[in-house]
Amino acid sequence: MLSWVIILSVLCIMDMGCVTTTVPQMLVHLVSKKKTISYIGCVTQMYIFLMLGITESWLFAIMAYDRYVAICHPLRYKVIMSTLLCGSMVAFCGFWGISCALIYTVSVMILPYCGPNEINHFFCEVPAVLKLACADTSLNYQVDFILGFILLLVPLSLIIIVYINIFAAILRICSAQGRLKAFSTCASHITVVSMFSIPCMVMYMRPGSESSPEEDKKLALFYNIISAFLNPIIYSLRNKDVKRAFLKVTGWGKAPE
Repeated sequence: MLSWVIILSVLCIMDMGCVTTTVPQMLVHLVSKKKTISYIGCVTQMYIFLMLGITESWLFAIMAYDRYVAICHPLRYKVIMSTLLCGSMVAFCGFWGISCALIYTVSVMILPYCGPNEINHFFCEVPAVLKLACADTSLNYQVDFILGFILLLVPLSLIIIVYINIFAAILRICSAQGRLKAFSTCASHITVVSMFSIPCMVMYMRPGSESSPEEDKKLALFYNIISAFLNPIIYSLRNKDVKRAFLKVTGWGKAPE
């Protein structure tokens, strides 16, 4: 299970990076009268947030493949999911994040901004910054849609295809306990993917004319902070010691031994 540990470690780094990129500045603005950010700071925040988010989107597809190998080919898991293959796939995700985030950021920041440059958002996110441009942004929204299709729908489609094969394999398991155990290894991943992908698709793939600043802020708050906060909790609940401690604190009963 070394590959799963590596992937989960990278996911934790992505989540911590996303929160660290946006939350400190947001907290400063909440307590300070001066709610400003420099141009360079805005560009940097936008690029890092996009890079980490895009990398995480493709990382979820790798995690689905890892679950497929663990359930459908358990005896060959260590051979197929070698450290080299796992590292190569993580590097592939990082490459997509670095390159596509650069396209996103450059396409937004080359636009003219005539002022007043007041961002109606918690941080410098692409849709919020685009609303400040004093130029035609239809091409930018088209680029957002195309990149959103590549970076969100493609990995999500791969995840769906993988899970169709996983569920078909689970249904062939004879014992109910075996089916439940196999499904429990996938439930946490499905939950995390849903919390991340659905708000991101709504944010980046809908027409600019249909976007609402208040709705955008709620969506961003969900997939940036709440999702990152819940991810380690969701994955930790698979651990028996964590289950036992959680049930003891809540008083809901005894965890399975």
